[in-house]
Amino acid sequence: MTFDHTRAGHTRADHTRADHGRDQFDAGLAGRACRLDRAGGRTRTLHVRRWRADAARSDRWLLDGCRGPTVDLGCGPGRLVRALSERGVPALGVDSSALAVQLCARRGAVALRRNLFEALPGEGRWHHALLADGNVGIGGDPVTLLSRVRRLLDPRGSVLVELATEPGLWCGPARVVQPGGTTSAWFPWAVVGVDAIGDVASAAGLRLCRVRNRRRAFAELRPAG
Repeated sequence: MTFDHTRAGHTRADHTRADHGRDQFDAGLAGRACRLDRAGGRTRTLHVRRWRADAARSDRWLLDGCRGPTVDLGCGPGRLVRALSERGVPALGVDSSALAVQLCARRGAVALRRNLFEALPGEGRWHHALLADGNVGIGGDPVTLLSRVRRLLDPRGSVLVELATEPGLWCGPARVVQPGGTTSAWFPWAVVGVDAIGDVASAAGLRLCRVRNRRRAFAELRPAG
């Protein structure tokens, strides 16, 4: 499968701002320290340095799982897109943040500014889709999100998902907070633990194939049937 780099660049310039929460992370994309606060009191520091750095050893499980054309959903500054391209794997980043797409372009990673729930290039033909760095939380409903991602895949394709190390499934409002008290608006988000991904995947028409649960937790999902 191939995609038109020139056309992708034109589309990202013309597309209007998406509204599924990703732009709320622009402070982190710009390199400012941030945390994610969830309604109910839970909070965690966002891995801003990881987002902006080159792909590292801890990303290898995700990268090794991509052996054909790959779409990185919520790609941020594009470290995984660039790393895949350097391995000779065709890769496209998708992010609703204009800043994310600009940062991708600076590092030579091809990215499209678009809401992932809207039409994307190569629908039904991608070999792999990435939801790294907690992006399975986009939109606040992981079943709906994974159902959408399943439609992007070739029937033999896979979704590579980064999971939370905390147990269970949480869905609700969240916001990004910077030191000094600057906060984003509340937006819908979700957190999926290793123990919850099997049921979430099944409800989305996917099956759980393998899990890696160490310092970072990942899972590979494939279309059911």
